[in-house]
Formats: sequence, structure tokens, C-alpha cells
Amino acid sequence: MDITFDKVSYVYQPDSPFEHKALDDISFNVPAGSFVAVIGHTGSGKSTLIQHLNGLIRPTAGKVTVGPYVLEAGEKNKQLRQLREKVGVVFQYPEHQLFEETVRKDIAFGPSNFGVEEAEIKKRTKEAIEAVHLNEELLDRSPFDLSGGQMRRVAISGVLAMNPEVIVLDEPTAGLDPRGQKEIMDMFSRLHKEKGLTTVLVTHSMEDALAYADHIVILNKGTVYRQGTPLEIFRDRAALDKVELDVPEVIEFLNKTEEKLGVQIPYRGQSLTELAKELAQWVKGGNGHE
Repeated sequence: MDITFDKVSYVYQPDSPFEHKALDDISFNVPAGSFVAVIGHTGSGKSTLIQHLNGLIRPTAGKVTVGPYVLEAGEKNKQLRQLREKVGVVFQYPEHQLFEETVRKDIAFGPSNFGVEEAEIKKRTKEAIEAVHLNEELLDRSPFDLSGGQMRRVAISGVLAMNPEVIVLDEPTAGLDPRGQKEIMDMFSRLHKEKGLTTVLVTHSMEDALAYADHIVILNKGTVYRQGTPLEIFRDRAALDKVELDVPEVIEFLNKTEEKLGVQIPYRGQSLTELAKELAQWVKGGNGHE
């Protein structure tokens, strides 16, 4: 599903002493099936932006279009239920939203609320736990008896069981160790490709934005500061410095290699270790770099 923000503004507590404009005349497009990362400092408007995607809030001005669904300032949308069935949101610490007595019931909660038949719920539950690599033996256990990583996967399964066409990830790796972070992001990347999902990732990790997204939107003080491919965004250090965002370590390595050695190594998603090996080959004269 395509997503379009068309001159969207959002104001909290308008006409009061606490009025705050969180989004200011934002416009950008997310093509169906793409993976977009939204980055920016705390207070830049990221959380406000993604709340528009499933109608938790409506624009104060402008229009948000998600597939056939339109959220417009001053207009009530009678299709919010259908929209929320198509847009799955994984919030920070999604395991905090678990509440049922068994894993099975927690995963089934969303589809049940939307009137999905029992046989279909069973099918979706099985598919969802397989997608996040959870053992079927856990279905009848309490989610609160599981490890933190397992609980997070249960919560994500509940979102996947809705069969969304758009998945919104709000800092999905918060609180995880580096290994857990990579496992979760690799999982979302795989699901994105296998299911053809439109994926919107809000993250403070420049490394994740570079490694997984095909387009990046930088928000700053409620406006779109810059947008483009990961390489376009992260190669422009001066623009990032102006909004105090870091350059990923991999890009920093490539920049320094080019600056100090005159070597241009094309970035193809390599890790630092892989890039170091390529550089070592070049130093030995073994890979044909000029």
C-alpha cells in the first residue's frame, strides 16, 4: 500500500497555552513494498507522524493517504476499522502490551476483535509464530513466563496475525542487546521481503537505517529536513552535522578510506569486517582497485 503525506501539520492542544506544532507542512511518499526509515532527534515529530498511519490521530491540516484510506483535516473517516486491520504497529517495548493468559490467546486477540473466523485465526497464529521463529509448544504457556526476547516475538506475532499490508516499527529493538537487535531487525527485513510489506521504521540507529531501508526521511523540528537513499543521506556529512546526526560507522570507514588512500569501495551492504577484508585485498593488489 502506498503512503502519502500531503502538506500535513499536527498541533497538540490547539488554542491553549500549551499549544505545540509537532508536524509542520510535511509532504513525502512511501511507495508500496518499500522500506522507509524515519530518523531525527527526540522531539522531531517521528512518533506523531506514525500515529497518523493507522488513524490514532488525524491531521490538523493536510491529508494522509494510506492505500485507499484517506485521513484529512476536519473530515471523519468511516473506514478506520479497515485501515487498522491493514496497518500493523509495533511500538517500543511491545511486550508491555501483552495481557492474555496464554500466548495463543494474545496472538489471536486482534483477529478475534476484527471478526476473523476461528479456523482462519488458528492458521494465522501458526503462520505468525513460524514467521518470528517461536516454537508451537509455547502457545499454551503464559507469555509472562517467557524470556524478554520471546515475549517481544509473541507481541510481534499478534501484529502479524492481523495480516497487515503496512507494518510500522517504532524503535522495535529498544532495550535489546546487540545480538537481539540484529536478530529482530533481520527478522523484519525477511518478513518485509517475503510478504511484500510496506515497512516504516522509526529508529535512532543510523546503522539500522543504512542496513535495512531503501529510503530515508530525516525529520527536524516537525519538518522534512532531507530525504533520499541511504547513501545519498549518509554521504552528506555536512547536512547531518547541522541536525547533529551521526554517520554510520561503515560510511565513516568508506569516507576515510577514500580520503586517505584514494580507494573507492562500492557499498553493497557489507559489514565493517567485510569492508576491512576488501581493503586488505586492495592493499595486497588482489582485487583490481585503481
